[in-house]
Amino acid sequence: MPLAIEASDLAFQEHADLNAMCFLNEVIERYPNAISFASGRPSEINARPEKWSQYIALFSHYLAEARNKSHQEIGNLLGQYGDTRGIINPLIARQLYLDEGITLEQEEILVTNGAQEGMVICLDTLFSPAYDVLLVTDPAYIGITGAARIKGIDVVYVECDREGPIISALEHSINSIAASGKRARAIYTIPDFSNPCGRTMSLARRKELLVFCYARALFILEDSPYRLFDYTHHQQPTLLALDNEAVVIHIGTFAKTLCPAVRIGYLICRAHVKRGELAVPLINDMTRVKSFISVNTGQIAQAIVGGFLLENNCSLKQITQSISEHYRAKRDRLLHSLTCFFAEKDSTISWNMPNGGFFLNLSLPFNLTMQDIERCAAEFGVIVVPTAIFSNSDRYNNVLRLSFSYVEPDLIEEGVRRLSCFIADRRENS
Repeated sequence: MPLAIEASDLAFQEHADLNAMCFLNEVIERYPNAISFASGRPSEINARPEKWSQYIALFSHYLAEARNKSHQEIGNLLGQYGDTRGIINPLIARQLYLDEGITLEQEEILVTNGAQEGMVICLDTLFSPAYDVLLVTDPAYIGITGAARIKGIDVVYVECDREGPIISALEHSINSIAASGKRARAIYTIPDFSNPCGRTMSLARRKELLVFCYARALFILEDSPYRLFDYTHHQQPTLLALDNEAVVIHIGTFAKTLCPAVRIGYLICRAHVKRGELAVPLINDMTRVKSFISVNTGQIAQAIVGGFLLENNCSLKQITQSISEHYRAKRDRLLHSLTCFFAEKDSTISWNMPNGGFFLNLSLPFNLTMQDIERCAAEFGVIVVPTAIFSNSDRYNNVLRLSFSYVEPDLIEEGVRRLSCFIADRRENS
């Protein structure tokens, strides 16, 4: 008989929202023919794996010239263990300067294995699980809350309004945490087209948040996976661009602009650590932490991203403009379908109109259970995600997250029709 230990002996203890995510994945696998509004995957338009060898060659040529090395030496370098900090940092710095107007030193950038590793590095570097607490805007991406819970870090959700985190609610949370003998260490937020709501933080709230967090010595973990998919061309500046006090740690990724498979993300940190009379860059400590997690980020994957950036002159604005139109068309079709099936028939059902990104939220006149979600898939052939799994409050128990990024355009109207049938049936039988 194989060794079996008690679940209570595991360092990681299960949590309701993590169980819910596993349940959803099972539903998706169990009903492959259902129309799915669940997946937050990007389109494969920019993936183009047939070009990856060209990207590697282009980056290899660039690196050979930059380092005065032969192509053979560069080939050997790419196949080896590498610099923990990364080898495409100057190109990332150039892209952020051209697309965001942010001036960075390449030493302020740490290349990671996707944005998820960036989050884990932040947690491992900044948080003492027995003392430090992670704040998140409510509702929050489950990747950060799940990672925190695995590490035993307490998570507190901060209420938001249409402009972003409510500062008075944030202050109340910090004071309550302090009264319990702990410390609020950082607040995590997706200020542009958030997952799961599709919200965007206002400029005024961004500035207010920066001032408040600096005064309270609270880091801001700014995640920006959807930022370049803007449908209005009236973007707010990133929190990083507005930050003059180095309170922002910026988490970036190429998963949505190129493809998730290359697993390339990055951290930007300009804060310092006091060690005696010296102040040294915090990114140095993050780099050391990464070296014990993954040693370095795969250099072949970095070369693919590096070549992708070089081919586009280190600006992603133009290449994401066409795909943004693709996503916008899907969003518009979803909004039109919602209007057709709900607006003229039921004023108790409402939804938001995101100005970018992959998601919108649909509010219903009744609360949902996970059994409802499975029944919706099994009997009505449409898969949706309850926004409540991204929150610890009751505010989202009646809300669904609808993702339009990966569903086929021709299936959107039929998917909404099926969803409307489920909603009508659920109301009649409740």
